[in-house]
Order: sequence, then structure tokens, then C-alpha cells
Amino acid sequence: MYRFVLTRQWVFLTLMALALIPAMIKLGFWQYHRHEHRVAQNQLIEANLRAKPAPMTELTSPGHRVPRADYWRAVTATGTYDSAHEVVVRMRTDRDDKVGFHVLTPLVLSDGRVVLVNRGWVPGGDDPRAYPPVPAAPTGEVTVTGRLKADETSGGSGIKDRKGLPDRQVMLINSEQQAQYLGRTVLGGYLELTAPAPADGGPETIADPDHDSIGPHMAYAIQWWLFAGAVPVGWVVLVRREKREREEEAARAEASRQEPATA
Repeated sequence: MYRFVLTRQWVFLTLMALALIPAMIKLGFWQYHRHEHRVAQNQLIEANLRAKPAPMTELTSPGHRVPRADYWRAVTATGTYDSAHEVVVRMRTDRDDKVGFHVLTPLVLSDGRVVLVNRGWVPGGDDPRAYPPVPAAPTGEVTVTGRLKADETSGGSGIKDRKGLPDRQVMLINSEQQAQYLGRTVLGGYLELTAPAPADGGPETIADPDHDSIGPHMAYAIQWWLFAGAVPVGWVVLVRREKREREEEAARAEASRQEPATA
């Protein structure tokens, strides 16, 4: 009564089930690895945020590519803001997901090198192509503290680096691009300002990166593995149901053949 599993329909169903099981197991491990990556990233963020601030000049240099191990590292820099060459970064959101601009101001160090400082978020004006109202940066020598971030690229951020933008507006925070614009030596990466806090009406500082949430990846992994386990169970259930239906059909056929003889 199990010979029906050799029919074309059941062979196709069995092969499909055999293909689904390893695929679902693989998807489960993919989600599990994403969970592990998220946990490791949270630990890195927390450790770097808690670390004692280090001079930015010790962690980066002109043309330096900031490694992931130094992302969000607490850093300091001392210099003078060059407000004349300040630019704004388009299409950035605040803590309430309102679209505006990030304010990127060069900080000139005592040796003439430049640190890019993201001073925070400001709303846009009525004309999206006009330079927005930006609170002035502090004058004189200042010491700033912030989070070290890597240069933004289109490939890494998913933001298209558009050309033909209005004057003093950019899409990406990139030290090499700003070095060409400024005609100065710029340290790789940039500083995301956390202190000193801006005066009332100043740019809104950027919130700390989320390092508490682990996301749903572990739950998704377990779901995929449960699905993988359910496939053979479902196959067995379908086979047994098909066998039972065939037996019942055979019994009805046998009964119908015996009725005329009895009459």
C-alpha cells in the first residue's frame, strides 16, 4: 500500500521536501550568524563608548581608513573651527525621524591638519536647495569630544553621492572629498560631537548608537529550524493519510463488488 510514493506526484513532493530541509537549516544558521554579529557589535559599541577618550590624532591620520574595531571610540580634538568652510550633509534625520541636515565643520589643529566634526542635526528651511539656518560654531580654541566614525561611502552607506548639489551641500561625510574642497590635510574619518553640549538653539547632537536591542534574528533562526523539522513530519502525515484514504477506497470497491453476489 506504500507503492504510491513511487508515483510521479509523490516523487516530486518527496524531492521538494528533501530540498526544503537543508535550505531551511541554512537559513536558520544565516539568521543565527546575524544574531551573533549583532551581539558582538553591541558589545563593541558599549566598550568603545565607555572607553577613556583618546586624542583623535592617535587613532587616525590623513588617508587612514578607520577599522571597525575603532568605530564609536570616544576621542577628543583641540583646535579652531573653520566656519567659512562649513558644509551641511543632506537627507539626514533627527531623533524623531525628521529630515534635515547634519552640520560638518572643519576643526583646524595646531599643526594645520583638520578634523571633520559633525556638530549635529538642524532642520531645513523652506527651500531644500538653500543653505539652511545653521547656528554658528564656537570661536577661539576649543576642545571637543565625540565618537570616531569612518568615512562614508556610497557602497557602505547606501547613499548615492549625487553631483550638481547646491553650494556647500554634500551627500556623504568623507575626509578625502573634504580635503579636496578645503585644500588642507584632513584626518581620516570624522568626529561625531557629544561634548561640549551646544547652546540653546544649536545643532541637535546625534543620539548614541543603539547597543541594547539584539533584533529578531535569533527568533527567526529558531523558526526556520522548526520549519525544517516540520517538513519530514508533514511528509509522514501526508503519506499515512494517503494510505488510509487508499485503503478506505479499496474497501468500498470490494464492498460494491460483493453486493450483487449477495442479492
